[in-house]
Amino acid sequence: MNIVILSRNSKLYSTSRLVEAARERGHEVRVIDPLRCYMNISSHRPEIHYKGEMLEKVDAVIPRIGASITFYGTAVVRQFEMMGTFSLNESVAISRSRDKLRSLQLLSRKGIGLPVTGFGYSPDDNLDLINLVGGAPLVIKLLEGTQGKGVVLAETNKAAESVIDAFRGLRAYFLTQEFIKEAGGSDIRCFVVGEKVVASMMRQAKEGEFRSNVHRGGVARAIKITPEERSTAVRAAKILGLNVAGVDIMRSNHGPVVLEVNSSPGLEGIETSTGKDIAGTIVGFIEKSGRAGKTRTRGRG
Repeated sequence: MNIVILSRNSKLYSTSRLVEAARERGHEVRVIDPLRCYMNISSHRPEIHYKGEMLEKVDAVIPRIGASITFYGTAVVRQFEMMGTFSLNESVAISRSRDKLRSLQLLSRKGIGLPVTGFGYSPDDNLDLINLVGGAPLVIKLLEGTQGKGVVLAETNKAAESVIDAFRGLRAYFLTQEFIKEAGGSDIRCFVVGEKVVASMMRQAKEGEFRSNVHRGGVARAIKITPEERSTAVRAAKILGLNVAGVDIMRSNHGPVVLEVNSSPGLEGIETSTGKDIAGTIVGFIEKSGRAGKTRTRGRG
């Protein structure tokens, strides 16, 4: 197969592992910077050009679209879909997952367990918004934040009101969420490929930190998840339309709750902690499912 990986940096661990896994299986693979692609949007013959040449006969595309380039990156993925190319994760699904509010609303509608969550921009009553999620301590998140950035733990109602006022001064949308104290600063990353959890790891925040992101010093280890956690992760990915996803779950007193569904989950932490060949599993899924014309939306939506 002729596979294109959309990534801004071919040296990133996740990108290089996907290249390695694809070539080991005999595929042609090329890494392309999505921001350097440009498109001919035509009714009858949509095209994508890169460095002066038209990209043709691409069987499958693997989007590794960073949050900062979601708009342009998903436009490129959508153009591939219009050309009939199979996309590992489709543009609509990527857009859903990147919109935290939209993804939470979609998951809530289908009955997925979530932390009690509020949403605001310029509330008339800060305290009422705080009390919606059970009061302090609570977590306040910028809607556009990634990798734990823009996430604040407010230990008192007064501190929470100050943070909300600061976000309001920035004219920023934000979420308030209950603080899951019983999780002890840990969460579980479930790596979903197709309709299976192929690997899972627990991430533990470093001492004095409540965010468990590995980028912020969290430590990861392999873990065996429960059937309920496995079902929750698979359902969450399916609801958002993702074939490959990193589903972050916390263990709460009222069962597993989904924090986030990531459409471009990193491979380094999960492969290192579990010893599993996740890149090879992803390429295997493409071999099984990645046929021309199998894109569900064909660029619609």
